This record gives sequence, C-alpha cells and structure tokens, in this order.
Amino acid sequence: MAKTNPQLKAEVRTITGKKVKSLRRIGIMPATVYGQEMTPMSIQVVDKEMEAIFNHVGESGLVELVVGSEKMPILFRNPQYNAFSGNLMHIDCYKVNLKEKIETVVPLEFVGESFSVKGGNVLVEVINEVEVEALPTDLPEKIEVDLAKLETLESQITIADLVYDRAKVTIKNDPEQVVVKTEEPRVEEEPVATEETTETVVAPAMNQKTEEEKAADDAKRSEEKKKEKEDK
Repeated sequence: MAKTNPQLKAEVRTITGKKVKSLRRIGIMPATVYGQEMTPMSIQVVDKEMEAIFNHVGESGLVELVVGSEKMPILFRNPQYNAFSGNLMHIDCYKVNLKEKIETVVPLEFVGESFSVKGGNVLVEVINEVEVEALPTDLPEKIEVDLAKLETLESQITIADLVYDRAKVTIKNDPEQVVVKTEEPRVEEEPVATEETTETVVAPAMNQKTEEEKAADDAKRSEEKKKEKEDK
C-alpha cells in the first residue's frame, strides 16, 4: 500500500514584513515556498494545522502543499519559534524534485532497554539526529536505535551499527561516530574538612606606660594623700 503524505492547504500571502503580526493575532502563520525552477512564493496557513503536521513529520517527512489548484511536494525547513512562548512562528517550505536525491537531517529514536543502564550506569545520547541523502520518497521519518545493544559499560552504538535501508538511504556522518553509550554515574565529592590553624593575635596594649611613668604616677598619688592628711 502506497504511503499517503499529509496534505497542507495554504493561500498566497500579500501581507509581508512587520505587518505579519496582524496575521499571527488571528491564528495565521506566514511561510515561504522555494525550490528549483520556481520563484519564491509567500504563503499563509492556519497555524494549528501547520504545527500539527510539522510535529508529525519534522524536517524529513514529505508533505503535499496545496496552494489554490497547484499541488507540490515539500519538506519543511528553518522553523522559527517565539522566544517567550516557544510557539512556531514561521517556516520555509522547500519544493523538492521527487526524482533527485536531497540531503537533510533525520531524527534518531532511542528504543528498548539497556542492561548496562539497568545495572546502574547512565545513558549518554551523543547525537540525536543524522544527516542523510536519499530520494524524497525514500526519506525515513526517523531511524530507531536499539538500546538493548548496550549490555556493558564498554558497549557503544556507532553510526555503522544503525539499522536502515542502505540501498535507498546514505548516512553522511562518519561511520565511527558514537551515537549513544553508557557511563558510570558521577559521584559528587564531599568537601574534605581541613583544620585551619587559628592564630591568636595579641593586640598591642593601648596607652601602656613605661616604668618611669608608673613611678611618677605613684609619687604623685603619694603626694596627694600626704596633702589630704595635712588639710585634715
């Protein structure tokens, strides 16, 4: 049974520049269509329909774009998001030639369970997508990575280990590039208590008197007492 690509309806857009904010306020998303042997076209689509399809196919799934009476196969490119809300704001639609191979990225989907992780080690996903070359109709929406192959701490899965239709799809990444592996959990080291040498600093005595000054004070007090007795 032939695969049916999702269909997205669009209209030619006449509003451009900063004025597109008025479209977004009413739930319309601006987009652009471009490709070989065509003049770039500004279009607009219902944002909820666009988001639903893009979330499903990503940047590697073919979509049939319908603009008026024209239908064209496209791939999504350059999604732009609102920095505050995270919502999709704009996207490009790349018209492809179904008979020519193209390069794009395909996401990796990690499936299964790792015996190494069950043993207490930590899963490390080194990359989550790969660059591929294929005819648009042969592009996989995703490539699965079986984590069951990670049996020990020394186990790792590389590009060469991935399972896909090699007759139709070529992965451009280095075959020896690591995709996923496991590592020992990091143990946070507690700070080592160290004895700090406390030095007692003796402040210099303020107004400390010399022996001569003390003798003079004693003589003065003695003279004052003698005078007091004479007065009595």
